[in-house]
Amino acid sequence: MVVCVVALLPATWLFTSTGDRLRSTADVPRTDVAMVFGAGLWQGEPSPYLAHRLDAAAELYRAGRVRAVLVTGDNSRTDYDEPDAMRTYLTRHGVPDGAVVSDYAGFDTWDSCVRAKKIFGVDRAVLLSQAFHVRRAVALCEAAGVSAYGVGVDERHDLIWYAGGAREVLAAGKAALDVMIRPDPHFLGAKEDGIRRALSEPR
Repeated sequence: MVVCVVALLPATWLFTSTGDRLRSTADVPRTDVAMVFGAGLWQGEPSPYLAHRLDAAAELYRAGRVRAVLVTGDNSRTDYDEPDAMRTYLTRHGVPDGAVVSDYAGFDTWDSCVRAKKIFGVDRAVLLSQAFHVRRAVALCEAAGVSAYGVGVDERHDLIWYAGGAREVLAAGKAALDVMIRPDPHFLGAKEDGIRRALSEPR
């Protein structure tokens, strides 16, 4: 019983620390930047889960609730490029190319949050992900210095959804370690002005 309690402490921390930071696309505060986290590609196209995150970002942009979209994902191989696939999807759905900023080294949620702050200069953002992941994203971005609200995208509760929820119990432990240890991202690199340029674009 003690082991179970200890194992669930990180997940409990995520729920209690982010409870007032979750919103819907209709009531999230107007914010300059939306962040979309990668969630896999299927034959070069965003997976259904990723497409739903991008749909929510496009909705926020078209409604004037955000002015730029930071797409952060994995491009560790030449034949796998989440950010460019995400950019292409957004431009097909009404977001101008100049409003999309790509982070090619968002290898995990902590890396994405730290790079948003240190590389792209993001101080405040709306985070878009599925409900089972968005609490962890908010907690990690807050710890990285990005004031964040989270929008949990609705999904059918199928086998993939339940598997994602189960995975989050383990991921919550890693998140707690990341907050305590604050490791550097796998790749940091030089500062980029993509967000500044996107925000200067006329709408």
